[in-house]
Amino acid sequence: MADSPGTHANQRDALHVERLGKRVPLPSGDLTILDGVGFTIPRGEAVAIVGASGSGKSTLLSLLAGLDVPSDGEVRLDGEPLSRLDEDGRARVRGEKVGFVFQSFQLLPSLTALENVMLPLELRGDDDAEGPARAILGQVGLAERLGHYPRQLSGGEQQRVALARAFVTRPSVLFADEPTGNLDTRTGQAIIELLFKLNREAGTTLVLVTHDEHLAARCSRVLRLDSGRLVSA
Repeated sequence: MADSPGTHANQRDALHVERLGKRVPLPSGDLTILDGVGFTIPRGEAVAIVGASGSGKSTLLSLLAGLDVPSDGEVRLDGEPLSRLDEDGRARVRGEKVGFVFQSFQLLPSLTALENVMLPLELRGDDDAEGPARAILGQVGLAERLGHYPRQLSGGEQQRVALARAFVTRPSVLFADEPTGNLDTRTGQAIIELLFKLNREAGTTLVLVTHDEHLAARCSRVLRLDSGRLVSA
């Protein structure tokens, strides 16, 4: 359901989306990927975004995180109007407020597990990156794997490193895009349990894109997309 014209973001909102649209120009005319999407996610809520392939899930996630800009409408992340910021401004907001977990792990192969987790803290300019990185790698069960490179880790271990990297900055909002897509069922289940555990402990707002209805049901709310429109929220 789209927000009414009188709906405004408030300070308790992690994400506030109004009349969001995304179009891509093609030789045959504009392709509409998202059309008039609107919703609000209070801080601390866990929300799943579901829909068929091509429904606009990944595009919506990119807009919510400020990785892309909309054709219409507005996204406010923790009060920041992403749609009005330039690329540097959006990057600043992501560095301060956002964590990411991807299907493909996105670890840097030339860095150890510890170095991968330290990286966002170093980029942010923290004085101590190693201490928090060691601590959270211990939390995810990888205290004995700090010096291992991604190629020396299993898929499940790599995703644990990715979770540690996402949470080490204590983000306001965590975006997870099909976080178990490259894992077998048993390993994926363990990663999901860890994700929700870390999320509860940190009080983070979780936005999870998934095609798995059982996983979506673990969240407190489900946003369902169909052909670029929000059909249930």
